[in-house]
Amino acid sequence: MSSRMARFGLSAYRLAGTVASPVVGLYITYRTAKGKEDRARRLERFGYPSANRPQGPLVWFHAASVGETNAVIPLIREIRRRDIHVILTTGTITSARLAAERLGDEAIHQYVPLDLKPSVSRFLDYWQPDCAIIAESEIWPATVLELGRRRIPQILINARMSDRSFARWRRRPSIAEALFENLALVIAQSDIDAERFRDLGAVPVITSGNLKVDTDAPPYDSAVLARYKKQIGDRKTWAAISTFDGEENAAGIVHRALKERDRQLTIIVPRHPERSDEIEAALVKQGLKVARRTRDDVLSADIDIFLGDTIGEMGLYLRLTEIAFVGRSLFAEGGQNPLEPAMLGCAILSGGNVQNFREAYQKLARSGSARMVRDTEMLAKGVHYLLINDDARRKMIEAGIATVHEMRGALTATVRGLEPYINPLTVKARLLPKAVAQL
Repeated sequence: MSSRMARFGLSAYRLAGTVASPVVGLYITYRTAKGKEDRARRLERFGYPSANRPQGPLVWFHAASVGETNAVIPLIREIRRRDIHVILTTGTITSARLAAERLGDEAIHQYVPLDLKPSVSRFLDYWQPDCAIIAESEIWPATVLELGRRRIPQILINARMSDRSFARWRRRPSIAEALFENLALVIAQSDIDAERFRDLGAVPVITSGNLKVDTDAPPYDSAVLARYKKQIGDRKTWAAISTFDGEENAAGIVHRALKERDRQLTIIVPRHPERSDEIEAALVKQGLKVARRTRDDVLSADIDIFLGDTIGEMGLYLRLTEIAFVGRSLFAEGGQNPLEPAMLGCAILSGGNVQNFREAYQKLARSGSARMVRDTEMLAKGVHYLLINDDARRKMIEAGIATVHEMRGALTATVRGLEPYINPLTVKARLLPKAVAQL
């Protein structure tokens, strides 16, 4: 496809979005009825504001979901220390709750506008951001083009490009170039990611490392942790976290295979807690007794599974164990972030489908802190080995903590890369009170 045809196609996409707005409205109404959109704030998805724009410089951060939101929180705080206002958009109810809990009034939260020209234009007309900072791999054509048309610098941070996405973009090089040329800067997680963005037409591109390494350990309620530890007593534990469909069933099979020998408590934390009723029913069908966090069930000696069906309490669940299987890796593709369990002192097990976190897993595996399993049987053997071998488990834990420490530095590198865009806003923010006083 020629460059001219690519630009024509993108223009057609923007026009189609304008025409499709009424139909998309019906789709949002459907999602709201299913509990997948915030009923009270659904108009934000069409670019209508629900908060006042503060006076002075404003940076727009976008983070798709929970993991990306956690990653950008330290950077948001760094920007706020420079007297620059921040609006953070996310796409899910769970990430909105996380933003409220972790950031409070440090940032204004809105749901991200739909990638339709009317919604994006309405959002930008009202908020008038001086800069747009987008986390990881969110490339929305209408949004990218509208920001480019308005000459608002847009910067991709903690950027990654999966094998599948790169192959898809490579099949459409002219469209990729027409979009990526709008990016003022790409700050990539790894050298591989950086090279892929360059191949697709982005310039300049620098490498920072993974911002998720520089985040604080997830918080927890010390009183709740103490209560659960007392209930667990001397029972051994292991956790299957960030699980996707099929992996909860596998964790149940592992539990049954080890129960007579290890007397363990299995902790399951699904990536999408709204599936918890379905997960519990399937586990009960296996003959397992399930306690749920949302019911505040007691972890008595006859409980097989502790189902962590809440949002924002990963810090609690990981502090109840020293062994963590990280999901979306055994049956589903992509993988989930292994850095939180590593920094909290867990030996890590994972399936092999970890493309989205390849570099992190490679470093953890090389240090001996993460082991890959092929199937449910191998997972059961790995869990049993770590439950009964204290020395091996401790070596993995220590290696993981050391590896995370060595990987730190992405926040500093990212701030350094952003300075040409942020420093002028800092000056503007600090001169504004004087200018207002002279009026």
